[in-house]
Amino acid sequence: MSVETPIRRIWPTPATPPLDDAELTALYGRADRPHLRVNFVASVDGAVTLDGYSAGLSGAPDKRVFGLLRMLCDGLLVAAGTLRHEGYRAVRLSGPRRAWRRAHGLAEYPTLVVVSGSLDLDPAQAAFADAPVRPIVLAHAGAAPPPGLTDVAELVRCGTDRVDLAAGLAELRRRGLGQVLCEGGPHLFGALTAADLVDELCLTVAPLLAGPGPGRITAGHAGTPRDLPLRHVLAADDGVLMLRHARDATEPTPAGAAPTA
Repeated sequence: MSVETPIRRIWPTPATPPLDDAELTALYGRADRPHLRVNFVASVDGAVTLDGYSAGLSGAPDKRVFGLLRMLCDGLLVAAGTLRHEGYRAVRLSGPRRAWRRAHGLAEYPTLVVVSGSLDLDPAQAAFADAPVRPIVLAHAGAAPPPGLTDVAELVRCGTDRVDLAAGLAELRRRGLGQVLCEGGPHLFGALTAADLVDELCLTVAPLLAGPGPGRITAGHAGTPRDLPLRHVLAADDGVLMLRHARDATEPTPAGAAPTA
């Protein structure tokens, strides 16, 4: 696995030598209870995209942590709009990362989970058609799937006229997907925050000013502010910062969580 751009821990305990993948994996880890982690990249002035896409903000250090977070999760949660706009491909992992999962008793690949209110999805998109594990689509009762979608994905109804995210997460956890990683987009992050379902935010800060225009990493209706304490700060040698904020492990399990087996 690549260590071309060194990443170092600078808080809470500075670690001068660059971190290898095993050390990064231990820093992020898997929770000992159902857990929803959100991962985003943003510019230093808060932009969620550059030239319309998040890829313009992401460099080698962010991609390295991005891959490790996918390795650690059971389910990869993404909004349908982000899936379409960012051109998601099938969720696949490198051989060493698949081996790590097998060694830790996990399925070889995480399960892609798509949240869609309209079911405006293309069954031929590689995220579905080439998926190594059958994806799950969370939808509400009134949405009609396009032809062929149920051939390549499992449709799970949760909610009458809108997707009930708490119910959807509870269903994922019932299926054994206890560690869920959300990659956006901003409206899904906003809805998860409003429902008090977010346990952790991993935020990469790219050292550039995007200027006015792009949105923030969260969007939607205003809600109640939530405390999310800082757990660690990593810095790459190219100036990228990686922040991890997470709930206290002693807090009550949030809504939508199923009991730990």
